Amino acid sequence: MSNRFLQQSVNSFFRKISLRNLLIFPFVLQIFMAVALVGWLSFENGQQAVNDLAQKLQNEVSDRISQQLDHYLEVPIQVNEVNLNLMELGLLNSQDLDNIRRHFWKQMKVYPNLSYFNWGTVDGVFLGVGREDDGTLYLELMKATDQGRYQRYALDNHGNPTTVIATEEYPFQQDEWYSNAVTAGQPIWSQIYQWDDRPEVISIASSYPVYNQQKQLVGVMGIDLILTQISYFLKQLKVSPSSKIFILERNGLIVASSSDEKPYLEVNGESQRLSAFQSRDPLIQASSQYLLKRFNDLSEIRKEQALNFKWDGENIFVRVSPWQDQYGLNWLIVVAIPESDFMQEINANTQKTILLCLVALAIATGMGILIARWITEPILRLNRASQKITRGDLNQTVKIKQIIELTELADSFNKMANQLQDSFETLEQKVMERTAELAAAHAQILALNQRLKIDNRRMSSELELLKRMQQLILPKAEELALIEGLEIAVYMEPAYEVGGDYYDVLYMNEVVTIGIGDVTGHGLESGILMVMTQAAVRVLKEIQERDPVRFLNVLNRAIYRNVQRMNSDKNLTLAILNYKKGHLSISGQHEEILIVRQGGKVERINTMDLGLPIGLDEDISEFISQTLIELNIGDIIVLYTDGITEAKNIQKAQYGLERLCKVVSKNWQHPAEDIKKAVILDVRTFMGEQKQFDDITLLILKQR
Repeated sequence: MSNRFLQQSVNSFFRKISLRNLLIFPFVLQIFMAVALVGWLSFENGQQAVNDLAQKLQNEVSDRISQQLDHYLEVPIQVNEVNLNLMELGLLNSQDLDNIRRHFWKQMKVYPNLSYFNWGTVDGVFLGVGREDDGTLYLELMKATDQGRYQRYALDNHGNPTTVIATEEYPFQQDEWYSNAVTAGQPIWSQIYQWDDRPEVISIASSYPVYNQQKQLVGVMGIDLILTQISYFLKQLKVSPSSKIFILERNGLIVASSSDEKPYLEVNGESQRLSAFQSRDPLIQASSQYLLKRFNDLSEIRKEQALNFKWDGENIFVRVSPWQDQYGLNWLIVVAIPESDFMQEINANTQKTILLCLVALAIATGMGILIARWITEPILRLNRASQKITRGDLNQTVKIKQIIELTELADSFNKMANQLQDSFETLEQKVMERTAELAAAHAQILALNQRLKIDNRRMSSELELLKRMQQLILPKAEELALIEGLEIAVYMEPAYEVGGDYYDVLYMNEVVTIGIGDVTGHGLESGILMVMTQAAVRVLKEIQERDPVRFLNVLNRAIYRNVQRMNSDKNLTLAILNYKKGHLSISGQHEEILIVRQGGKVERINTMDLGLPIGLDEDISEFISQTLIELNIGDIIVLYTDGITEAKNIQKAQYGLERLCKVVSKNWQHPAEDIKKAVILDVRTFMGEQKQFDDITLLILKQR
């Protein structure tokens, strides 16, 4: 009875059924079961594989770093011990400074990672051999009679001193490398420190006190070791794409890391070593904070620990290993690896998942074939009817009653065939009308494109002509070379085809007149205004107008009236400088003018009260003033436009006047051309790949 009821229910269900339910149900059921089973197996296998691989990698990396630290930090200790043995054997006389200097020089050649050799005595004698950034070596020497000041010498290829580079006061006996070793009475490491001139370089000193046979202190021998090299080594370790390796002191300060961030922070204008808890690298900061939270104090970590924690929803594997030596160093090696980096094991599981899905798909496909045979016949009838319609026989009717969706499809097909038959007669006429409309529109577009091309060519020609005019009226290098008393270097780089910056150098009757200005905006109008300004300055110079008020007021009135005639709102800042035999006068409003004195001291001349922008008002005589400057031999005048100070990098930060002052101050002793090149190189380096958006003009004038 039950079997007959079940058979009747199934027959009733399949007599009239939705095609969607018939196809989707068996496919979804089988694929769901297969994916669920395979997903569970993949998850279990993947977790085990990731854990095993993470532990293995972290063990290998920690061991390799420990070996590298043992080797790297052993070098200065071994060298100090060799030098101490040589002194005890009498082969290295502590009183023979020439012998010590040659010995230190040779050792610096052998060990490129050592940055400085110290030798200081209780009598106030100090000798040091150091390494510059370019690899050249130098000598710093202080004798007992030098009253606490050493002299720095350049060394030739044989280690002999040549010329004195600098002289500086240095109370070396108060420095940690000397005083700590004296206090300890045994070999020690100094505290890690940063270089004053290069805070990104951190070093540590190995110091050995030296005693005579009566156990009396003779002096202290020290070697500075650059720890930055350890960071280079950590970066070379290829653990995983997102992993981070870092070495900490027990107070949390970073010794070295595989991150690209700077190892220091700027606090109130001073550089301080970077703490791992303040690191800008998210993984380093999160890992160090986790260790502090787990152990309360990093000093409590006394043995190797394999840990993991959650960070932003992701599992992080952390391995921390203590590292110590017999001279007081006590560091932590931390290896942090995100679980997501182990894609090889996950890919293997993914392959298994795909394989099982393919099996499920094959089973589902077999079922689909059986079902497809049942629905093929009505679809074939629809296909044959549609082919007859394509041959022009529109009188087609298809009857299907087995499946609901196919029945609805057949009804829609029959209605479509009737509508096609009705609309076929008018379709051709509509197509012809539409084609004609499209042809007319296409002709209009072609005509418009042709006019745009003509306008573009005309505009390009005009801009190119104006650009050539600007270049022709600029002072030539031959003219500048003939000017007596001044060494002049110039640079101009427009941001667009036609620039709005202006400069000129005119020499007449022993007076050098220099003009520099910046027209608002860019393009054709700005370029024309620049040319008009040059012409007006040249005319006023030729008629020998020397009064700054009349000079700038006449120039302003000419430019103002031309701007009004052009119906333009352009104006420009303009400063006029007159130089004769060490006397310099400045009038007109522009950017601050820099005067660089002997020793690199920079004076900033504010021109805001010396005039108004040219072309802004018809009469500016009451606003014009001048200031007088006395120049000495070697003094430098720096003129520029805001294209330099307002140049931006990718981070939208501006170059700034302070940075310009530092560059010219640093290079004041060089010729004008070299100073110009140094400034332009620094600006381009600062901008990087950022596009130039404003004209850049720079004039360097140095009194001979």
